[in-house]
Amino acid sequence: MVNHEASAEFRKKLMHLMIPISLQQLMLALVNASDAFMLGFLSQDALSAVSLAGQIQFVYSLFLFAITAGVSIFAAQYWGIQDRDSVEKTLGIGLAASVLISLPFTIGASFFPEQLMRIFALDPVLIEDGAVYLRVVGISYFLLSISQIYLCILKNCGHAVESAVISSVSVVINIFLNAAFIFGIGFFPEMGIAGAALATVLSKVIELFWGLSVMLKKDYVKIRLRYAFVQDKTLRSDFWKYTLPILGDELVWGVGFTMYSVIMGHMGSDAAAANSIANIIKNLVICFCTGIATAGGIMVGGLLGQGELEKAKLYGKKITKASILAGAIAGGLILCIIPFVSHFSTLTETAQHYLRVMLVVCSYYVIGKSINMTVISGIFPSGGDSKFGFFCDSVTMWCVTVPIGLLTAFVLKLPVLAVYILINVDEIIKLPAVYRNYKKYRWVKNLTRQKAVS
Repeated sequence: MVNHEASAEFRKKLMHLMIPISLQQLMLALVNASDAFMLGFLSQDALSAVSLAGQIQFVYSLFLFAITAGVSIFAAQYWGIQDRDSVEKTLGIGLAASVLISLPFTIGASFFPEQLMRIFALDPVLIEDGAVYLRVVGISYFLLSISQIYLCILKNCGHAVESAVISSVSVVINIFLNAAFIFGIGFFPEMGIAGAALATVLSKVIELFWGLSVMLKKDYVKIRLRYAFVQDKTLRSDFWKYTLPILGDELVWGVGFTMYSVIMGHMGSDAAAANSIANIIKNLVICFCTGIATAGGIMVGGLLGQGELEKAKLYGKKITKASILAGAIAGGLILCIIPFVSHFSTLTETAQHYLRVMLVVCSYYVIGKSINMTVISGIFPSGGDSKFGFFCDSVTMWCVTVPIGLLTAFVLKLPVLAVYILINVDEIIKLPAVYRNYKKYRWVKNLTRQKAVS
């Protein structure tokens, strides 16, 4: 009976966190898919220019994710012992870092968009169109630096549903405004590419002010500016000790993942188009895996902060099993989609063939991705083991898959699908090392420096 009640408690906690977080991730994936779909109606140049301009936000998101991950580690543990003051100090440190990091991206996009676009494109049309987008969207990077940190705090402090609602409604507004401003629906002006950027900015304004209004509620964690300017030196030292390896991992992974796209892009337009659609489908179906990874980190972190180390180990085991199931379901969904790929009328027959095989590869890739994301990005950092991910991705991507991809594509000149299969084994070859590190239980640590608040 006790085990049954414990299992029921675990499932209830996991579902309470996982469902809203997964929905939030799904909505974010949908807005990216809708951007591509709508801009494709304008022109191929518009779609390509905004896609290239989006690389600026992709790079920025790597920094922002690392900061939110660091905030999540300490917010979860300190909230586990109801130490609200330390949570607010963590929030102040995170906000100071995220705002400072956002400034060069905001200034660069707003005032030097042409120079940034020349990093990614040589075509004058793509540079001009991308600059139009960046000039408008730049301010959204600053808005995100505040809203995403506070939404992260909400998720870790018992308000995951509220965080997901705010983020999801913002995405819905973004999609609606995309259509309205791009095509000039009703009384909205037709703005094309600039309209897509404006839609993003307005949705982020709403997201930020909604989040700040929620903060005013009684018993909610507050943004206290004094903690951003006058920081707790011990907590700040702890924060950066565990956050910098995550940032290193994000940069290693992000640049490596970009190299995959570069490799496929240089193998022809059919390969590039099929790879792009395969990534969109993969990102859509893996949302529930992301939800489990984030929820798992919060749950394990809270227990570790309370000093319940054995229970944290038990939860880690259960969450890992859940990630395997979620990955298998995601893989099955991808296989179910394959018969319908012929309905992508804009793809050539060759690209459709590529896409079908790529989706088969994705069906096993997402199983490994689900496990690794849950363990490396969720469970390990929740107890301070943030260096493993950096080491693991550095070796697998930069010593194995990226060199193999470059060698097979440009030296051996293997067929497109052979190259694709080889560069998508990184999540599988990580698994033995991830398992060994998991069983060492170096992640089972209480990082708080204070006793529980009675």
